[in-house]
Amino acid sequence: MSLRYEKEDLQEAIRVMREGGIILYPTDTVWGIGCDATNAEAVRRIFQLKQREDSKSMLVLLDAPGKLQGYVQEIPEIAWQLLEVSEGTKPMTIIYPGAKNLAENLLAEDGSVGIRITEEVFSKALCSGLKHPIVSTSANISGQPGARFYNEISDEIRRGVDYVCHFRQDDTEPKQPSSIIKVELDGRIRVIRP
Repeated sequence: MSLRYEKEDLQEAIRVMREGGIILYPTDTVWGIGCDATNAEAVRRIFQLKQREDSKSMLVLLDAPGKLQGYVQEIPEIAWQLLEVSEGTKPMTIIYPGAKNLAENLLAEDGSVGIRITEEVFSKALCSGLKHPIVSTSANISGQPGARFYNEISDEIRRGVDYVCHFRQDDTEPKQPSSIIKVELDGRIRVIRP
């Protein structure tokens, strides 16, 4: 499997998201459905495609820890520590209290948001090129098994997006979802998915 992606593939995915579209793309975990995380209409379309209640939140990807402050009101010290120890290990999604500058329909009822710093080359380049966080939700209808790699994604999902990225479509190595940890301002943490 090549870790090099086609520049045109990346540029087209970014163009589609800038115009409010949704994409199917490889992440540092499983394949995801994504859009500009600041665009409420695009987020609504993902909920509709997944046939998922919009009362459930979706996580977002960022390409660098330094960008967290643009989307989280106050970052608990424990979150910085978790990010530091997780480098080079299984991808980790951290749920932060007090999200800001994101589509309202993306957030949990308590105003929190799950954010993962991606190290995977393509999704990192997508975030960097779009200059916004990208929604990352599993490429499946809600309640159905998640696709571990591209060939397991249903035709319904493939037809429902505006662009399907070409990078890593031939990858047959199953990927696992990230661990999920919720952090509170007072330093408490709760492991939601190890």
